[in-house]
Amino acid sequence: METLIMIAIMLAMAKLLGWVFEKLGQPVVLGQILGGLMIGLFVESNEIIREFSNLGVLLLLFLAGIESDLTEFKRVGKPSISVAGIGVIFAFVFGFLVAYPFVEFHEALLYGAIMTPTSVSITVRVLMELRKLRSTEGTTILAAAVVDDVLGILVLTVIISLLREGSIDYMTIFEILVEVSGFLAVFLYFGPVLAEKAFKRISRIDLPESTTTFAIIFLIIFAYMAEHLNLASILGAYLVGLTIGQTSYRKQVENHVSILGYSIFIPLFFVEVGMRIEASYILHASFFAILYTLAAIISKILGCGTGAYLAGFDLKSSLRIGIGMIPRLGVELAMLTIALSSGVIGPEALTIAISMVFATTILTPPLLKWVYKR
Repeated sequence: METLIMIAIMLAMAKLLGWVFEKLGQPVVLGQILGGLMIGLFVESNEIIREFSNLGVLLLLFLAGIESDLTEFKRVGKPSISVAGIGVIFAFVFGFLVAYPFVEFHEALLYGAIMTPTSVSITVRVLMELRKLRSTEGTTILAAAVVDDVLGILVLTVIISLLREGSIDYMTIFEILVEVSGFLAVFLYFGPVLAEKAFKRISRIDLPESTTTFAIIFLIIFAYMAEHLNLASILGAYLVGLTIGQTSYRKQVENHVSILGYSIFIPLFFVEVGMRIEASYILHASFFAILYTLAAIISKILGCGTGAYLAGFDLKSSLRIGIGMIPRLGVELAMLTIALSSGVIGPEALTIAISMVFATTILTPPLLKWVYKR
């Protein structure tokens, strides 16, 4: 019963502070994390809540996959690959170099990986306000975000797998890359056709929410398979979502899983992330946190901006795209949680990552508005 009361308090805090942050024009997620930090001052999480939180991570990545618009990606594919690819390289290198003087080599690799993905929900809101979402720059940012997430998840999967092996050598890297490539090939080439056929048969089951139930079953099974293959479970969750997103059942599954995810499990995940923050570590890590946040901002502006320039955009458009790719949010925290669960990084990393998340999401709107007014 105490756990149920705790869950009720966490959900209430998630919705209340989420509402406050939304009224302030900030992402709901930041309010949920702050709510978790406040709860964590008085009580600690437990194993049951962590399991609920882990399901929230998988649902978050599943929905990120199902919402990835591959049609939009195909339309502006080449520029988006250039923007995302170079941006990921810059972010990983910057993150590693900034972290290495402060932490061990393997942790520095993970800090680099955590810095790679982009969350463009903040950018989308600003571009809609400026009526620039459907501009060439806007569509390039949206498509690049798809590539960015995939590359970021792949980078983290490879690094976690390497660190679990306990050594880094060419053969280990080759084996992991083969496993990841196999996963991608199965899901992207065979997945949509098989999923369409499977859901067509499942829809004939005359029971409430059969399609939604089996979507979650597939999500859990393939997340477990990825983990069993020594890959990150979020890779399986994301690819299942990406596969279902290419079927005619996309909207139905997305709507129903979103209700389940965003009403219970995903808010619990973000609140539980806040509860894990070591308040005493905030001051101790302040200098590192500032450097890491600056590196996160500069790396995306330089990396994605360079990618856009090489793809044919002028300097002003390249700067706009670079700034639009700055924000970090859900995927980064999901990646960090998986790394923490794997035991290859310490809880103090959470404080650094969340500092970076808060700063990048808050700073992007004014920077984007400024660069569009120039």
